[in-house]
Amino acid sequence: MIDLTQLLVGGVPLLIVIFGLVEFSKSMGLKGRPLTVLSLVLGIIFGLAYQFSIQIPVGFAAWFAVVVFGLALGLVTSGFYDFANDRFPKIQKPPF
Repeated sequence: MIDLTQLLVGGVPLLIVIFGLVEFSKSMGLKGRPLTVLSLVLGIIFGLAYQFSIQIPVGFAAWFAVVVFGLALGLVTSGFYDFANDRFPKIQKPPF
């Protein structure tokens, strides 16, 4: 059985790390869809790594849970990035 509290406690800090890495990439000049794809890929990588750090999956059900967690983390981070971009337009800095 999967311990959901462990996923929540580990998943939230992972989201913050991924958001930080995406913002860093944005400051380095990455824009648009590649930034969304980067967010998805980082979510999948960090989600899979987190699941492996808890326990190496054995059997189909364990592997399926690992893949679903990685996909969910990746989709949440990329979806949140798109959601925030669409809802909160960039504020222009005053020219001083």
